[in-house]
Amino acid sequence: MSPINTLFRRELASYFATPVAYVFIVIFLVLSGAFAFQLGGLYERGQADLKPFFDFHPWLYLFLVPAVAMRLWAEERNTGSIELLLTLPVTQAHAVIAKFLAAWAFVGIALALTFPIWMTVNYLGDPDNGVIVASYIGSLLMAGGFLAIGSAVSAATKSQVIAFIVTVVICFVLLLAGHPLVLSFAKVFLPQWLVDGVASLSFITHFASISKGVIDLRDLIFFGLLIGLFLYATSIIIDFKKAD
Repeated sequence: MSPINTLFRRELASYFATPVAYVFIVIFLVLSGAFAFQLGGLYERGQADLKPFFDFHPWLYLFLVPAVAMRLWAEERNTGSIELLLTLPVTQAHAVIAKFLAAWAFVGIALALTFPIWMTVNYLGDPDNGVIVASYIGSLLMAGGFLAIGSAVSAATKSQVIAFIVTVVICFVLLLAGHPLVLSFAKVFLPQWLVDGVASLSFITHFASISKGVIDLRDLIFFGLLIGLFLYATSIIIDFKKAD
């Protein structure tokens, strides 16, 4: 774990070496607050919970997380620094995991900085803090899933713009996988067992389940397998692209 820890700290520090990290955090905090209070009516609802706050997280992550993920490997390949990275005394798997964990930690820091909203709700009422903690966990897991997808896409291209667009499209499809409109369309062409499989891929469905305060093992397995699968795909893609 030492090589992963060393590379993790280096990668995480690199985020704060430029103003981009602070711009991302400010945008995330402003948008999450605006959506919760203006669009979600957090005050007007008169209920001591953070449901309006978390309801918009999938859509915030849809654009903000790919913006973080797009630079994971595309920038390394474009500048040629990926060869230097892979010559360090770390394995390719260590590099993939460390870069992912650094990006995930960065998003986690941005998420943690929303704690004033949590404190506000506790000041105004008596919320179920267990549900709020579960929602934060679900939100972080969902962000991890988005980042893992973005990592694989970023490894496949030298263009950060292309990585961003493709990641947004894939994540958008997975967000809507459980939507009735998508399922009704799928039923026309697919057998029911495949339709159920499509529905089980929905980010929103799994996140909504956790945000109710119930951390189901199936939801944890879903996000865990998703992250593991796409990180494995990232490693395979890097191997395949070494000749480029």
